[in-house]
Amino acid sequence: MVHAHDPIRHLRYLRQSLAQDNESIGFFLSAGCPLSVPMPEGKWPLIPDVINLTRYLNEKLRGNDNYNSLLAEVVKAERNPENIEDILSFLRSLVLVSKGGEVRGLSEEKLRELETVICSAIVEKIDVCLPSGETPYHRLCNWIRSIDRKQAVEVFTTNYDLLVEQSLEDNEVPYFDGFVGARRSFFDLRALEDNLIPVHWTRLWKIHGSINWYQEVVDKQRIVYRYSEVKPNASQLIYPSHLKYEESRKMPYLALIDQLNRFIRRKSSFLVLCGYSFNDGHINDAIISALKANPTAMVLGLQFGTYEKLGANVESYPEAYRLAKKQHNLNVWTFDRAIIGTNLGAWAMPRAADDADAELSQFVSVEKSDSEQPVISAQVKLGDFSAFTDFLKKIIGTSSQVKNVK
Repeated sequence: MVHAHDPIRHLRYLRQSLAQDNESIGFFLSAGCPLSVPMPEGKWPLIPDVINLTRYLNEKLRGNDNYNSLLAEVVKAERNPENIEDILSFLRSLVLVSKGGEVRGLSEEKLRELETVICSAIVEKIDVCLPSGETPYHRLCNWIRSIDRKQAVEVFTTNYDLLVEQSLEDNEVPYFDGFVGARRSFFDLRALEDNLIPVHWTRLWKIHGSINWYQEVVDKQRIVYRYSEVKPNASQLIYPSHLKYEESRKMPYLALIDQLNRFIRRKSSFLVLCGYSFNDGHINDAIISALKANPTAMVLGLQFGTYEKLGANVESYPEAYRLAKKQHNLNVWTFDRAIIGTNLGAWAMPRAADDADAELSQFVSVEKSDSEQPVISAQVKLGDFSAFTDFLKKIIGTSSQVKNVK
């Protein structure tokens, strides 16, 4: 059976879900989001995606013999040398077993030097500021501050740049990221797990670390600190990997993965994924296990581009589709098709939109076939983070309208 999805109906559901001020609403921002920031000609992207960031690093460090040796070992281990997350994960796994000798021809000293060199190169590339004026990040944060909520909005991100922090502060939105203090902020696990934060503070959870996080040894204990500035020539706590460090329960990584799980397990929680390709198995596991435990939760993945790669009969996001076809409360929208309630179907307009739908219709592009019984196909491009935040900007104030309509 071929399914078709009415875009207006589902956009109306999305608008209504985001309008609730007493339910848990969250956003998961990943590597695709910085690509939506408009930049002057020749300056785009503000921050490259994972593939292009890796290519930049491979080119920048190609004169480093130790780095070249590491890449060769990455290939031998059947990891992807075009993915910095695989490279860093592999490097850190070698560090853990390198004490007192060499591993794959690299000593602990060389491996730790490589970690610092790689992190410094990443920081050099992504320590940037949003351009002046309105950006998709600013539109998201303006929507967050537009209404008083009984449940704080939670923003999860795998990005280790400071773009979310900048946009929150530009909009004067108070937020809590797990750290407390001013001079050398430390991670407060109790405040996170016991939810001891004012409701009007947005929560910001940086699952893969940040370019201004550092691990320092104090009294033989490794402690994570956050500094207001980015320190040069330091080993930033960037961990786009599943490594569970020695003090795993005290380290932010597992605590923040747990927070993602707890968020989805709340009654009627609603999480929107933006710029996420579903290539992180550990995050996927956390999302799916929580969705299975809580049938009232909903996760919506907004994917950039069409269901299949243009010009090729290849799925754009195969892992996302596989998961969504099995899990009823994980929906995935691409530009031309969607998996909703495990059903794959094309976007199609069954009727002309009425005046009440005019606000939503502008987010649907339609095309009418020339057949005897014309079919109105449609595209919904909210997988573009810029288009999605335009949607948020347009629905500011909807919550009060919904509450007044009985």
